[in-house]
Amino acid sequence: MEKSAASTEPQGPRPVLGRDSVQVPDDQDFRSFRSECEAEAGWNLTYSKAGVSVWVQAVEMDRTLHKIKCRMECRDVPAETLYDVLHDIEYRKKWDSNVIETFDIARLTVNADVGYYSWRCPKPLKNRDVITLRSWLPMGTDYIIMNYSVKHPKYPPRKDLVRAVSIQTGYLIQSTGPKSCVITYMAQVDPKGSLPKWVVNKSSQFLAPKAMKKMYKACVKYPEWKQKHQPHFKPWLHPEQSPLPSLALSELSVQHADSLENIDESAVAESREERVGSAGGEGSDDDTSLT
Repeated sequence: MEKSAASTEPQGPRPVLGRDSVQVPDDQDFRSFRSECEAEAGWNLTYSKAGVSVWVQAVEMDRTLHKIKCRMECRDVPAETLYDVLHDIEYRKKWDSNVIETFDIARLTVNADVGYYSWRCPKPLKNRDVITLRSWLPMGTDYIIMNYSVKHPKYPPRKDLVRAVSIQTGYLIQSTGPKSCVITYMAQVDPKGSLPKWVVNKSSQFLAPKAMKKMYKACVKYPEWKQKHQPHFKPWLHPEQSPLPSLALSELSVQHADSLENIDESAVAESREERVGSAGGEGSDDDTSLT
């Protein structure tokens, strides 16, 4: 993989908060992301049950901005299957019940593209969307997918959604055997709004574990689903298959949070519907759409 001149710098975390130009991550960026996924210092464990753990970390410079890290042990799911599931945008529309709309916009390199994703937030909060530069890297039997927010001239913020900012979000998939792996999801997202405390608590205690378990179910069902839906079409593994138009980095700019409107939702109370849903525990979701 081609490295930028920055890869000659000393090892250490990149200043993702201070990113001022759009660049495709290089090998050092991937190593830095992996190190943070594996780090324990500074993280507060908020949930640990049935092979799923969740940590949160308040960012000192902004107490409303949090990092969240989730880790799940996946038995009976090879690392390469989980990697495919996270890439397969058509399958995501089937299993991700939070998705409103998602699509790829353009390719930048053989292992980087630009895409759109909008999702449902807990009621009565406003729904959010992002435009991100996503990059990925297989590393032997392990894999990394990560992204950060950019601005695309054809996709400005919409009036019906709050444009959030992914400062750095991604997945580390580590193989633990021929048919098992561990996935770590780490997100540092500015939701562009002062959120009530119940949202942060609910995300770490209920929403994140539930999402991880739903992802696991989706992985188990993926091989059968993929056999019926273009089984050999995997442009993330075979770049020559990509139907996306090419885009120059110069067409993009970094999406800085301070250029977007802040939405104050700090006083918003959780809806009765959401409270009842949370109280219902972590039972199985209806996943008939995965067949």
